[in-house]
Order: sequence, then structure tokens, then C-alpha cells
Amino acid sequence: MNAGDAVVRKLVTFGRILREAGIEVGPGRIQDALRALDEIDMRRRDEVYAALACTLIARRDDLEIFDRAFRAWFEKDPTRLGGKAPDMGIGIDERPQPPAAAPRPGDNEDPDEQDDEQEEPDVLAAYSADELLRERDFSTLTRTELLRLRALMDRLVRVLPTRPSRRLEVAPNGFQIAPRETLRRAMRREGEPVERAFRRKKRVERRVVFLCDVSGSMEPYSRALVLFLQAAVSAGRKVEAFTFGTRLTRLTPYLGGYDPEASLQRASRAVPDWAGGTRIGDAFKAFNDLYGRRGLTRGSVVVIVSDGWERGDVSQLALEMARLRRRCHSIIWVNPLKGTEGYEPLAAGMAAALPYVDVFLPGHNLAALESLAEALRATGSRRSAVRPATLRSAA
Repeated sequence: MNAGDAVVRKLVTFGRILREAGIEVGPGRIQDALRALDEIDMRRRDEVYAALACTLIARRDDLEIFDRAFRAWFEKDPTRLGGKAPDMGIGIDERPQPPAAAPRPGDNEDPDEQDDEQEEPDVLAAYSADELLRERDFSTLTRTELLRLRALMDRLVRVLPTRPSRRLEVAPNGFQIAPRETLRRAMRREGEPVERAFRRKKRVERRVVFLCDVSGSMEPYSRALVLFLQAAVSAGRKVEAFTFGTRLTRLTPYLGGYDPEASLQRASRAVPDWAGGTRIGDAFKAFNDLYGRRGLTRGSVVVIVSDGWERGDVSQLALEMARLRRRCHSIIWVNPLKGTEGYEPLAAGMAAALPYVDVFLPGHNLAALESLAEALRATGSRRSAVRPATLRSAA
């Protein structure tokens, strides 16, 4: 392996380390870094550090993480700021090197294995890409991070809310005797019903209806939330997804399948008012008139994802929320702005809708969607009373 290949290899691995630490480093920045290294003296630490920092870092907040990663990966010493020149892979001897004054673990191991072990610096051992994505705001995610986030959403939608059915099933903790199963067991004991069987109400999936705001004020969050809709539609048979801005659009036929990218492409072509205005009251009226009368909301859990900015008539929004509340099982409102510190529902549309909402949740990151999944499981079994003054919420 020549010196140039070693530089490229170590720089690409360094870019991967930065991405896992939450810094956006794409192929374009790696190419810029390689061009910058061609113009400097790579034996000087300060020049290498400045060249990589200028090409790989775009935000001041990322400098601390970059500094720790640089010292850990190139200098193999995360606790020291100064010292020897960074090891960019130039002049690496493929044979094992003699140990220093104090022997270190791994000196007698194969050099290829040592190189693999050095792929992960000690200073970044505490970092977890999934954990960082869990707390990252949706508005700051890149396309690659959104697709990785889609894989994490699958586990959130596996368990949908349930309701008791009129049909019965055999269960050890049932309340009613099951005659057929009791007679079947009695045949094993010469007709004596010694072992009795019981039945209970069977639990079936409760329908979940998602209404997602895709107006301009929600655009930074709409991409991730539509991914969550795609995961929910793919996971359950009784899931309906709608978007609204200036009009209502049913997305359920476009979000099916196992390929999230293809589903999003179909959905983007089906939504004509993406990043447009907001007329929540008109959209809810269209939903109640067309789909509410068909029984879609009867006994359903309705999840509304919106920041509550209404440009239309606020009184109409309150009227349609009342109609929706009378027909459905419960309403969960997810507002991405609720995740910001000091948020209060002062927007006229949000204030008009809150009296008809059972659960009010944030929706700005994956951790907030985990709270939504828990709320869906909890509200599916039992209808809660509407108490605006004591509205249940999760941070």
C-alpha cells in the first residue's frame, strides 16, 4: 500500500468517525480535504489540523467533537493537545514494530489486526450513532440520516393500539365457560368435565388515523414525519394516513411497500400543497364530511401532527375538532414546537384545538415519537375524559 492510498484510507475512516459522532461529512467534503492536504506540508500538525477543520467542519459547535476525534484518530492520544505530527499513514511499515520502553497490549499481534482495532478511537467509544439520532432534531437531519432514522422507526410501530372485540377466544383468565373446549377436554377423562375451559373477549387492532401538516411552517419536520407515516402504514392493516396544508390528501395508497424511498417519491407526487399555506379548519371539514361519514373515524385513534398555525377561520377549526372528537375514540396532537424550551400553545389554532385533545406531545425527534408510540398503546385500550385544564402531556 503506497503513501497516497494510506492517506485516503485514514481520511475516509476519519470521516466515518465524524459522521457517527453526529457531524455531517459527505463525499464532497472528503474530496475537498484531500485537495487541501495536497497543498500543505503534512509533516506539520497545525497545517493538517487547519486543513481538515476548514474542509470537514461547517458549524462552530462541531469544533470540539472534531478536535477530540482528530487527536484520538491521528495522534492516538485523546488527552494531549500538542505533540507529535499527525499520522496520516505516510511511511507506514507493514512489518510489526519493536515495542517501546513499556510493552503495550497488541504489540505482538498481526499488524492487519492492529489496524482493524485502530479503526475505532477510544475517545469516541461512548458515542452511538443511533443514540445521537434519537435526540437530534428532525430539522437538522440529512437525507442519509433520515433513511437511517426510518429503520429505527420500524420498532415503534410494531404494536398498534387494540380494542376488545365482540368475538370470544379461549383464555386461562376468561370469564365465561367455553362449552366446546370443555367437552373436548372431558372426552379425555371419560366424559367427566374435570378441567373446564373459559373464554374472554378477543382483542383486535384499533384503527389509527394520521393527519399530518405539510405546510411551509412544518416543512423542516414533514420529511421525517412522513417517514413515520410510511413505517406505520407498512406495519399495520388498520392505519390511514392523510396530509393537509391548503387541501386534504389521502396518502395511504402511496405509502405501502417495503421500500421507503420509493414510497416517498410516490407520496411527493401525490401531495400538491407541500410547503404551502395552512388551512387546518377547511382540511378537517373535508375530512369529516368525506371520511367521517364513512365511519373511518368511528372508534379510531386520531393522531394530528401540526404546529397549530391556522390562517383560516379559527372558529371553524374548533367546530370541526368538536365533530371529530364526538366520532373518534381519542385524539393525540403532536406539535414539533412543543419540544422547544419555554413553549406555550399561544397560536390561535392550537389554543382552539386543545380543549378537544386527549394527549398533547412533542414531535421534534425520535425520542418524542417513542412517547407517541407509548401514548398510542395506552389510549387504545380505554377512552379518556376530555379535561382541558389537566391535559396529559409527555416531554
